[in-house]
Amino acid sequence: MKKYMERPAPLPDTETHSEGFRANRAARQTVLHEDYVELIADLLDEGQEARQVDLAERLGVSQPTVAKMLVRLGQEGLVVRKPYRGIFLTPAGREMADKVKARHRVVETFLLALGVSPDNARIDAEGLEHYVGTETLEAFRIAMRADISNFMKKARNNDSPA
Repeated sequence: MKKYMERPAPLPDTETHSEGFRANRAARQTVLHEDYVELIADLLDEGQEARQVDLAERLGVSQPTVAKMLVRLGQEGLVVRKPYRGIFLTPAGREMADKVKARHRVVETFLLALGVSPDNARIDAEGLEHYVGTETLEAFRIAMRADISNFMKKARNNDSPA
């Protein structure tokens, strides 16, 4: 079986190389915002309240951490907090959440098609969704339409000992 990366690829040109780092920095700046609005949307879409305590528990952070982030999200026009009623998304927050959820679904579905276990696909998609670019997402979609899951099943069968 041929290995794809037998030797390291040469460094790309400076502009291409720096673009990768710029894209990564830009994604890191929005990761937390996207995680929060996605979780708020998920809770609201399931008919639950999105409360500070729920966010802290599900994100595995303290309530003061959530409170600080909610202030930032409010200042950026992504959420509104209503006393005794929880947290709600603004139209801009809903738009961000919908985009993140769509990316998440594509990445998770692609990982499942590769044969990654459902638990690991969900965990890995949670991180990858923020860093995958438009071109890569489209490549994932094309691969899934081309039935990559069937290809992967055959590839795994070919790799199993006789």
